[in-house]
Amino acid sequence: MTDADHHEPEYDEVHMRFLELVWGDGFLSPGGSAEVDLVLDGVEVAGKRVLDLGCGSGGVTIYIAEKYGPAFITGFDVEQPAIDRAKAKAAELPVEVAAHIGFVRGDPGPLPFADASFDVVFSKDAMVHVADKESLFADIFRVLAPGGVIAASDWLIGHDGEPSAAMKDYLQAEGLSFGMASAGRYAKAMEKAGFTDVRTTSRNQWYRQEAARERAALQGELYEKAIDLVGRAFVDKNIATWAAMQKVLDTGEHCPTHLRGAKP
Repeated sequence: MTDADHHEPEYDEVHMRFLELVWGDGFLSPGGSAEVDLVLDGVEVAGKRVLDLGCGSGGVTIYIAEKYGPAFITGFDVEQPAIDRAKAKAAELPVEVAAHIGFVRGDPGPLPFADASFDVVFSKDAMVHVADKESLFADIFRVLAPGGVIAASDWLIGHDGEPSAAMKDYLQAEGLSFGMASAGRYAKAMEKAGFTDVRTTSRNQWYRQEAARERAALQGELYEKAIDLVGRAFVDKNIATWAAMQKVLDTGEHCPTHLRGAKP
């Protein structure tokens, strides 16, 4: 477990402002509310205890609270700047919504929640930062109550072998702690943890097109606005990152995926 004082945030204010410009206020991963709805399709959320694992700046947590009516939703993240931003957003909500939302920062490692604390664990493109998928899903299984569901999306790699040169270039361009694994490894880790009805659904085809649109926007209508927000160097670096990402999306090696499993 990493001490909080020594955990250097990967998503500082500059990074979050930039990603929210591309992906929407409070969203640090692509697809906005439409992707959240797809991840949660068919999951009973109303009146349930929900964990948003890797909640980032809180937009998804708040959206779930407002649309789906959980009894309570807890947004958890290891990044203090993200939690600070999420709490600030929640403070602006009507009290009847804010009463059902809480945000918790914790260190990387075992989740700081008791066994069977949640009925639904949701996660949006955050588990990629945890390399040990087996320990991750064992811990998610632990905090879920019997009959609970995990409904998530994440950024996967299309195989378990050595990443291609193009993938290595992309990972270097991102410069983030990505511990990518294949859909097969995710499914095995979930099943080993005890999950049943495990499903993985590729979103590569969708995000190939979406990423191309995002890159075009960054080079076009969003360029000057982004420069005003975070500076030219940061914007140009990320346009290069999008270009590197597009190569591995086009080959299928980068494979965003929806995940679903149930705790008996």
